Amino acid sequence: LFAIKEAERAKRPKKMAIIATKGTLDWAYPPLILATTGATLGWDVGIFFTFYGLKILQKDRKLEIGTTGNPAMPMPVPMPQLLTALPGMTPMATSMMKKQFKDHGVASIDELLDLAVEMGVKLSPCGMTMDVFGFQESSFIEGTEPVCGATHFLTWAADADIALFT
Repeated sequence: LFAIKEAERAKRPKKMAIIATKGTLDWAYPPLILATTGATLGWDVGIFFTFYGLKILQKDRKLEIGTTGNPAMPMPVPMPQLLTALPGMTPMATSMMKKQFKDHGVASIDELLDLAVEMGVKLSPCGMTMDVFGFQESSFIEGTEPVCGATHFLTWAADADIALFT
């Protein structure tokens, strides 16, 4: 029985399930880069956007970098954490990160989302989170999957070869 299941599994493309829970600029990149890379490899890829991760799917998204409590964030000069709470630090850090990515030829979040849709990555918004935060399905980009719940996504992800939580 085990050998039969393994033979069946070997016939289908790899499957990757990603759960995206964070909605800041720095946390939007990992699930989208991993998803588009998996799709490039011919894998069946889906991302379940829940909690703050739903901000990534919004048409009118303004993703920023949270500087306070983010000691790993590289700054041009060493900076005490207390100073990261000063007014204007979040927009400055966001602008710096966008410039850094652009200068290194990294695709923007908009470009990664367009690519993910084009490559058939399943972008699934969490219905429960939408209800809790008052998001409307019409506020999301074109190409998202129908709104679903955790049960639907987990059923799809049950036979994933790779499962990631971001």
